[in-house]
Amino acid sequence: MKTYLPHFTTGMVVKGFGRGSKQLGIPTANFPEEVVNNLPEEMETGVYYGFSQVDDGPVYKMVMSIGWNPYYKNEKKSMETHILHKFEEDFYGRLLKVVVLDYVRPEMNFNSLDDLIDTIKSDISIAEKNLDKPEFVGFQKHEFFS
Repeated sequence: MKTYLPHFTTGMVVKGFGRGSKQLGIPTANFPEEVVNNLPEEMETGVYYGFSQVDDGPVYKMVMSIGWNPYYKNEKKSMETHILHKFEEDFYGRLLKVVVLDYVRPEMNFNSLDDLIDTIKSDISIAEKNLDKPEFVGFQKHEFFS
């Protein structure tokens, strides 16, 4: 495990680029710039997984992309959290808490939108499976979320 993990962070959900839901069918909750800027320096860009909570709601599994999203050529580093739960409405301006537990893969560029979507679906599958492991499952009930 990487020395900077687990990483706990909290912030208000802000509007992102609007691509997650519309282009990818994979909605994300985005952290504001000040949260992104406070990531540990040694935390490399890429895809991670852990648990998340909106306000005082239930704690769900999540996958998070941290970085520049080369496919979209972002100019600002972002933290985009895909919560593994279907929400009925947006939750901009609400409090998002996450614990980042492990690393899936480095940031990559893709030849097509379909390749990007297939890889994200694979990342989600890895997170789903790994978050059931004994070393991670206890974090779902961590005092951070109470």
